Amino acid sequence: MAMLEHPMLCWTKPHRAAVAMLDHTMMCWTTPCHTGSCNTMLLWPWWTMPCWTKPHHAAVAMPGNTILCQTNPRGTAMATMDHTVMGWTKPHRAAVAIQDWPKPCCAGPRHTMLLWPCWITPRRAGLPKTVPSRPLRAVPCRAARGGAAASSAPAQCVRRPSARGRMAGYSVEERAAPHSLEYRLFFKDATGRYISPFHDIPIYADAGKNVFNMVVEVPRWTNAKMEIATKDPLNPIKQDVKKGKLRYVANVFPHKGYIWNYGAIPQTWEDPGHKDENTGCCGDNDPIDVCEIGSKVCSRGEVIKVKVLGTLALIDEGETDWKIIAINVEDPEAGNYNDISDVRRMKPGYLEATVDWFRRYKVPDGKPENQFAFNGEFKDKDFAVNVIKSTHEHWKALIAKKTDGGEINCMNLTVSGSPFCCSQECAKATVDAAPPCKAANPIPPEVDKWFYYQKN
Repeated sequence: MAMLEHPMLCWTKPHRAAVAMLDHTMMCWTTPCHTGSCNTMLLWPWWTMPCWTKPHHAAVAMPGNTILCQTNPRGTAMATMDHTVMGWTKPHRAAVAIQDWPKPCCAGPRHTMLLWPCWITPRRAGLPKTVPSRPLRAVPCRAARGGAAASSAPAQCVRRPSARGRMAGYSVEERAAPHSLEYRLFFKDATGRYISPFHDIPIYADAGKNVFNMVVEVPRWTNAKMEIATKDPLNPIKQDVKKGKLRYVANVFPHKGYIWNYGAIPQTWEDPGHKDENTGCCGDNDPIDVCEIGSKVCSRGEVIKVKVLGTLALIDEGETDWKIIAINVEDPEAGNYNDISDVRRMKPGYLEATVDWFRRYKVPDGKPENQFAFNGEFKDKDFAVNVIKSTHEHWKALIAKKTDGGEINCMNLTVSGSPFCCSQECAKATVDAAPPCKAANPIPPEVDKWFYYQKN
């Protein structure tokens, strides 16, 4: 049965009569086996999926106005965010992830699941005649919270847009288990080629308006210290390691994890051999850091366009470590922010909290408080843009091998004239050598501990 507008398909059997509902949303079944006290149909509005509950079925809702699925002792529910994919795995149903519409999501001897865009509905057989050319967000299949144990079938690494459908054609691919020493998040461009987020993503999203690209390493409110692996081939995102242990930033009251979306501007480099004329200290050997202050909590690996507002000059163990303050250009309030003074006016206390966070975040590790240039005062937009452009020039020298980068890995696929440019075959071999993706390891319980210190 199909609807004329935003079609939804369901299946029919002799014992199931399909019933379609208007308002581009829902469907249900009315049959002796799908009505009554043992089966309660739950209908959910607007871009969701219906599910039913039984004594042995538990309904699972996914974030982002998306998908509901079911779990039971024999099946493992799987779903992804942002109007995309759901499926079930059982011994007779093997999960298959997909990259484009329409392809099977779950296939097995008895069942074939097909996907429909936006308002997704499973169908037992047949392909839709037409589908919109909207990108798909597909992720490695994982058990939904509250579901049964994961299937014994190996997880499959798949392509996933890094900005929930608005990431300028970039996607990411996970390898190994999150929160493990081996975990890596590799990047692809719009054509599916593996790239380096450090070297191949352009610095500018719009050079004429000084809008920059930002690679999100750490979503706001999380603790895992993720970063672009500057010394690894293709520079995937990985979790920082200290003395053989994965690093998590401490919760120094009142700050929970990172208080912004934290990341870096590609094609920049704070040269450790260059003494900054403003701070008197050399660079920290990394891409320049960004604190994005918008309302959205971004995803790890997301590539967003940001408007620069100002900067803070952190002196971290004797090195210059610029912290750019920026806002996502797609934020609903982005038009109200044009300089650092707007942050102080519209988000009172946020800049002071930022200084406090960077000053004390290493104290729980037994280190002294960090120091700042300019007495911890923020510099304005024009100053910040000039700092970014300076680090871009240092990167140009690095990627052209005009300066010694030490252990920095400059493998890239797109930088014209770079002696480090490699083939896609070489890049693919690098990714293939990484362990396959797995379910995330549990986060240690001590990560939730709070630390309290008297401010100096």
